Amino acid sequence: MKIKTLVLVLLTAGIVTNVTSQESPKEKDARMSWFKDARLGIFIHWGIYSVNGIDESWSFYNGYISYDDYMKQLNGFTAAAYKPEEWASLIKESGAKYAVITSKHHDGVALWNTAIGDLSVVKKTPAARDLVSPLISELRKKGVKAGIYYSLLDWSNPDYPNNTKNVKRYENDSVRWNRFTEFNHGQIMELSRNFKPDLWWFDGDWEQSAEKWKAPEIRKMILAANPSAIINSRLQGYGDYATPEQGLPVTKPSDKYWELCMTINDSWGYQQNDKDFKSPHQVIKIFAECLSKGGNMLLDIGPKADGSIPSEEVTVLKTLGKWAKKHSEAIYGTEGGLPSGYFYGPSTISRDSTMLYLFIDGNPKGEVMLEGLKNKINRIYVVGNGTKLTWKEYLKPYWSSNAGLYFINVPEAVLDENMTVLAVILDGKLKLQ
Repeated sequence: MKIKTLVLVLLTAGIVTNVTSQESPKEKDARMSWFKDARLGIFIHWGIYSVNGIDESWSFYNGYISYDDYMKQLNGFTAAAYKPEEWASLIKESGAKYAVITSKHHDGVALWNTAIGDLSVVKKTPAARDLVSPLISELRKKGVKAGIYYSLLDWSNPDYPNNTKNVKRYENDSVRWNRFTEFNHGQIMELSRNFKPDLWWFDGDWEQSAEKWKAPEIRKMILAANPSAIINSRLQGYGDYATPEQGLPVTKPSDKYWELCMTINDSWGYQQNDKDFKSPHQVIKIFAECLSKGGNMLLDIGPKADGSIPSEEVTVLKTLGKWAKKHSEAIYGTEGGLPSGYFYGPSTISRDSTMLYLFIDGNPKGEVMLEGLKNKINRIYVVGNGTKLTWKEYLKPYWSSNAGLYFINVPEAVLDENMTVLAVILDGKLKLQ
């Protein structure tokens, strides 16, 4: 279907309205509010690369395997054990408030029943069905926001300039590039129309400029179909939030909205030889650091070619969910925590700034120290069980205006097996020295 035809269809359906309207900072904050409060998402890298357990798309691009051998995996992609309801239930149980599924990676293989091109799991694999629709439906039934990953570049498309690192189809050919743009925008509009994603996770933007991608037009199309949708930063400056990948910021980023995307082991997609799984405790520690710095964590899983999820990943998600449920008040809807030096561990702050949440890893041997706090403390309790704790303030003579040092007693009996969280109720809004 031609892109102009798609636009006409959407206009006729009343889906595309005013695509030129400008958004104020206040309006953006309102649109981004669910994302800011969500804190945790699950990324899903699923595609034909799971058949042989090799790097998604990059394995042929970098010459580790021929393109033809890579595409032979189409024959082994069955999705025979794919149970979208169970996927959605596991994601919900993990504590995630949103999930992002790879609708198409750089290899160009679509996981939905696209009418634009024929390279899809519906038409080219034994799976022979749309794999995106049922998951989106099940996620929404469970109140989980649905996101779509989409690769802007497509190394399989005959009109895209690059095929592999060493094979270029052309350097300058406006006719072919315009054909590719029509194809690309058409698939994006198709996804918008069919699924109205709550979140768009673009990738591959580094190979072309915003002008060539026509990034402003893409953004307008998306917001026209769903005015409340949000877009990641990989749209050449036309996104809403930053996406550091596999690298946790050391200090709080300057971006108002951001999300760490990371793998559970060392691979995005399923690789049978990659057994280097992070433990639930390690994932929780990283998650707490994201919270403390005011960001989200998008944790990736890689299902097998048959649609089953590796048991190690299931264990991590279930343990993470159990911990997140117990400590939900310190996670969802909170703000980033104290600056460095005030508390030696992650922390978050309630939205009204009257409560501190202190995250304690391991056994503090009886007490933890909080410094630079000019507030008086009204009460301290252990999140998840309500045990009240005692504390004492030191280095606070009556004549000094400086903040003292609070020592909080933390008995071993109240410690959580993964990470303990203390709630500190202040006498007013947080005041720091």
